[in-house]
Amino acid sequence: MPGPGNVGERVRNLRLTRRLSQAQLAGHDLSDSYISLIESGKRTPTPTVLRMLAERLGCTPEYLAEGVEPEQRTHLEVRERHAHLALLGGDAAAAEEGFDDVIARSDDPDLTSRARWGRARALEELGRTDLAIGLFEELREQAERDPGRASTLPAVIALARCYHTVGDLGQAIALGERAMERLRVLGLGVGREHTEAGRVLLLAYVDRSDPARAHEVGRRLLYPEGADEPTSVHYQRASLRALEEGAIGDSLYFADQALAARTEGVQPEGGARLHLAAAKALLRGVAPFSEKDPSIVPGTFGRPRAEGSAAAAREALGLLERTSGLTEAEAVESAIARARALVLVGELDEAIAVLERFLDTGIALGPPSPSVPSRPLVPQPGQDLMGRSRTTVRARLVLARARVAQGDRQAAQVVLQAASGQLEGLPAGRATAHLLREMGELFELVEDGDSAAAAYRQALEATGLRGGRPHEANRDLGRV
Repeated sequence: MPGPGNVGERVRNLRLTRRLSQAQLAGHDLSDSYISLIESGKRTPTPTVLRMLAERLGCTPEYLAEGVEPEQRTHLEVRERHAHLALLGGDAAAAEEGFDDVIARSDDPDLTSRARWGRARALEELGRTDLAIGLFEELREQAERDPGRASTLPAVIALARCYHTVGDLGQAIALGERAMERLRVLGLGVGREHTEAGRVLLLAYVDRSDPARAHEVGRRLLYPEGADEPTSVHYQRASLRALEEGAIGDSLYFADQALAARTEGVQPEGGARLHLAAAKALLRGVAPFSEKDPSIVPGTFGRPRAEGSAAAAREALGLLERTSGLTEAEAVESAIARARALVLVGELDEAIAVLERFLDTGIALGPPSPSVPSRPLVPQPGQDLMGRSRTTVRARLVLARARVAQGDRQAAQVVLQAASGQLEGLPAGRATAHLLREMGELFELVEDGDSAAAAYRQALEATGLRGGRPHEANRDLGRV
């Protein structure tokens, strides 16, 4: 544990423990009045004086300066790294515990900051997004107060992602656009920061029913300029540009990213997540990204569609083939998106087989390839169970759509009733409202008007709106 108080308090406590007077501690090199000033906090000892005092008090200079012995610091650094490894390995609960331990025991600002960042990511993975937002906001404020040591970009991008998760599209888009503009100023059109900020913006524009902006962002991400050069070169240029404008924190951050890109190579996860996001956008009515001008695509003209076109679905299937690096929940999302695309291109039997296997056995589907075995979806402590429920509802809605396309309205209605019952347990918000709207549309297709009306009403309520109540007129309106 860190030593109590400040330098002066640690000096005084050790002196009293060793039963030394101030004069004895001062010796021939210092004065007892100078020791008194140090102990009262009115003087800060130089490194040379710290070494002298540490030798006489039987401790290390590091303990006097920071309250942590070198062995303790090393142990905490190892603990922090193991927590990061747990996070990367998918054990967010263990990661949170490790980061909490480091935060509680560390007296090193840099180590504490890294642990706080890791804890925020662990909370985000556990579905406790509101708490993660609070931590990311603190980290952003810290970086803004000390721009010479830290970059605000990682926190801004993380906040954009979290605000999108909780349905605050205004904040998500504002922060995403801020990050993209900063990257544009630095000339960085590739790299994981550009990919992640752009991915969040793409999904937020789709959720805001702005297919034109979604198409613009998606095309820029999928067809970047200068992609023929190594990513490390782009990072290095961004670091130099930041240095020229005096943004030392950004310069250091991108220099570290350049070194990581050279030693670690290309990380496939970011690209796979981008391809999944782009595929989902295509299936939500965005024009094919292969078209430079979406206004020339028949049936689009910048207007949102309830679902993608057959051409967009075929492009989505191509993108989903490049999502094999995804695991767990993201692999499930990829499989459901593939099933939706298969419905749109008329491959109904294959889509139904995929979805019924998921719904009947409750297993997480791996990449859409028969050669890749499925992986069991086992709930973990602290896992986002609401997110899993939404995923199951999405699968049921796609299955109902496939049954409608087959002409089997009775089977579709059975699936929709199951989805309706599961939706009752989900909290209100944009994500739930979107599912309810799609369910209402599907109930209309099976000619169940009452259920469709109820679903549309619930969708309004999920967004915070309330339908008007019928009432009788209390005056003769003809005379008004």
